[in-house]
Amino acid sequence: MKKRIILTGATGLVGKSLVKKLNIEYEIVIFSRSAEKARLVFPGLECVEYNYSSPEKWEKYIEGSFAIIHLAGENVASGRWTKYQKQKIYDSRILSTSNFVKAINNCKQKPQVFITSSATGYYGYSETKTFTEDSEAGNGFLADVCRNWEKAASENLSANTRHVAIRTGIVLDKNEGALAKMIPPYKFFIGGQIGSGKQWMSWIHMDDLAEIYIAALKNPVIVGPVNGTAPNPVQMKEFASTLGKVLKRPSMFPVPGFVLKVLMGEAAEIALDGARVLPQKMLEAGFNFQYPNLRSALVEIIN
Repeated sequence: MKKRIILTGATGLVGKSLVKKLNIEYEIVIFSRSAEKARLVFPGLECVEYNYSSPEKWEKYIEGSFAIIHLAGENVASGRWTKYQKQKIYDSRILSTSNFVKAINNCKQKPQVFITSSATGYYGYSETKTFTEDSEAGNGFLADVCRNWEKAASENLSANTRHVAIRTGIVLDKNEGALAKMIPPYKFFIGGQIGSGKQWMSWIHMDDLAEIYIAALKNPVIVGPVNGTAPNPVQMKEFASTLGKVLKRPSMFPVPGFVLKVLMGEAAEIALDGARVLPQKMLEAGFNFQYPNLRSALVEIIN
């Protein structure tokens, strides 16, 4: 009998990749806000209606599961950070995670692993510092969200369940995410860096990120925070230049930071600020990155 994995956020970029990689070996149960739509994406898989504020409707599926991979959360880049939007971002992560912990603790046969998504925003922003899993949390809205997110997952969790928090960087994919938004201007010969160009881009290829999740699932030595980033982050100026070379297009038309601030308000910091984050824990665990360097990652993705 296959071991059962509960997966939230399955229709997102990371979730779809994980379902594809895990479905052969494990029984995947999808928790989705729209189970009907999820069934169209994942025909043949069990899809459960999921509302994080109503655990009584889904917590029975936790009993006897091997693992939970909790990826779901309000998109931080979906619009301006109004007071209402900030609350949605916060609640969709912290409250949902707290309810999973309660459901796990109520189980007689508890899941062995609880993997939660987090983000490199945990460290705040810096042009000069380098961050590893041992670094302290930074300041600002996203840092506060990530810190409380991880705390909600681990603080009261049963000692019988191992917790891993993947602090994800900028995931590279040509169809979704930051890279997908950057490519079109280059195709029209108007591509370039965003903002000052000095901000760090702690990026990772989607395939490597999925494999980090799988390693966290299977390797009992991996516990606590894990940086889901490639070992060679770059600054925005180098990222834009490398992207232009791979696309055989110039990188001459920067997007001024004030333009994004007008359009996105406080949320513009996602694109205009960054941090140099290294995957120390995965490197020490002997993890083999397929795409450790930006150029090779971009060539594979685009070509």
